[in-house]
Amino acid sequence: MSATETFRIPKHRRHVPTARRQVHKALANWGVTDQLADSVTLLANELVTNAVTHCRISCAQIEVKLTLYEAHLVLEVSDPDRDRLPRLHDSAPDEEGGRGLALVAALAEAWGCRQGTYTKCVWALFALGGAEGARVPSTP
Repeated sequence: MSATETFRIPKHRRHVPTARRQVHKALANWGVTDQLADSVTLLANELVTNAVTHCRISCAQIEVKLTLYEAHLVLEVSDPDRDRLPRLHDSAPDEEGGRGLALVAALAEAWGCRQGTYTKCVWALFALGGAEGARVPSTP
């Protein structure tokens, strides 16, 4: 059994907090709490911020998708700039940015990116081991 929550936001920094709140709400509705919810919300914030910052397509929509499986949670953030794939790199101590993917690599079980016909998607996988109370909601 699985559940999915998908939403879109305009490609603008002012909408990043909206994405963060929607992710947090979906996780709470599924019973995903504590450190796992904090980690997923933080990484959603990082990936959405990256998409908003680096997508070169004007008037784009950023899609956020959460999928809860019995033992895993998948976070996916997609944008229409399919040819600009993210790269993990070392940031200098005095750099203000560039650490988002390092956080993703540190907090997720696995992560990666894929190109679709018109989009790219950056995804992060989380084990639900720390969220025994997580439940899959019934279909409305």
